[in-house]
Amino acid sequence: MPTNTLLPTLETPPYRLTGTVYGALMNHRPALYALGEAVDQVPYKAAPKAPVLFVKPRNTLAGDGQAVAVPDEPGQVEVSAQLGIVIGRQCTRVSPEVALAHVAGYLVVNDISLPHSQFYRPSVRLKARDGFCPLGARVVPADQVAQPDALEVRVLIDGQLVQVSNTGDRFRGVAQLIADVSAFMTLMPGDILTLGGSQGAPLARAGQTVSIEIDGIGHLSTPLIREQAAAA
Repeated sequence: MPTNTLLPTLETPPYRLTGTVYGALMNHRPALYALGEAVDQVPYKAAPKAPVLFVKPRNTLAGDGQAVAVPDEPGQVEVSAQLGIVIGRQCTRVSPEVALAHVAGYLVVNDISLPHSQFYRPSVRLKARDGFCPLGARVVPADQVAQPDALEVRVLIDGQLVQVSNTGDRFRGVAQLIADVSAFMTLMPGDILTLGGSQGAPLARAGQTVSIEIDGIGHLSTPLIREQAAAA
């Protein structure tokens, strides 16, 4: 994992974050329903039967308070507030009944993307730019989070509340998502799997500060700056 004092470390021994972040798409029921009849047309052709995942590589990781650059074109980014599930024990084909026993803890994740209307094979160019995955500064141990599928999530831009959602109303809650993902790939200790964002992710532009709050989990602040200013 890159050397960056702003990035969190896992405080529940013996694991640290691996730097691998997997995200779930179209896991929020309203997000899938918003596609309407388009979900049965090209390129989707049908509603997903298995988790739809994307990967945030290490170059995307940023810490709480670390500035993230916004390209001049299109000049704004999409902000998706997400619950990060930190894996504590290797997960390979685990059942939903035991899946939560493989969770070390939870943290706040900001899945930043360039605006896009399709969720089919999400473009690396849109989602994997430098700094496009800020992480909260603290991992809350799993035994301190009684109901991970019932947490209020708030997004504020320059201190103004722009979105309120909940980790509930998912096709797959935390345990089911872990079980379904581990059915075809192994999740390793220190990996992060996000529950997926909610419908209506807000847009933000350079010069603004995005704040994400998840009840019982913490707060994550991300100042946005112009890409040219970042390169200067």
